[in-house]
Amino acid sequence: VQLQASGGGLVQAGGSLRLSCVASERTFSSYDMGWFRQAPGKERDFVAGISWSGGSTNYADSVKGRFTISRDNAKDTLYLQMNSLKPEDTAVYYCARGLLYGTEVHTTTHDYGVWGQGTLVTVSS
Repeated sequence: VQLQASGGGLVQAGGSLRLSCVASERTFSSYDMGWFRQAPGKERDFVAGISWSGGSTNYADSVKGRFTISRDNAKDTLYLQMNSLKPEDTAVYYCARGLLYGTEVHTTTHDYGVWGQGTLVTVSS
């Protein structure tokens, strides 16, 4: 399976962006999915995750109330709506495939086995 992320760009602080991640296989609907981000010189951090059914979500404290993860299983697509963006949100954002029919939304990189290529989000002050 391949994951293709898009939607990054340059935005001013306070602005919004929506990231998308399209999966190449129809098995998308069977897997938990997540978004991670990596700023220059830093580790890759969990941002948000969603269960295979879309019924459960999990967010990093730093993005709660500002970001919303969602999925459209009919379109094999994962989304991340990012509002009230801050300069500290600047990073490369990666979508990733998690567990098959997971029972909880995991937050660590080793629970995600397939990664997209990343899309750069730059927030100017």
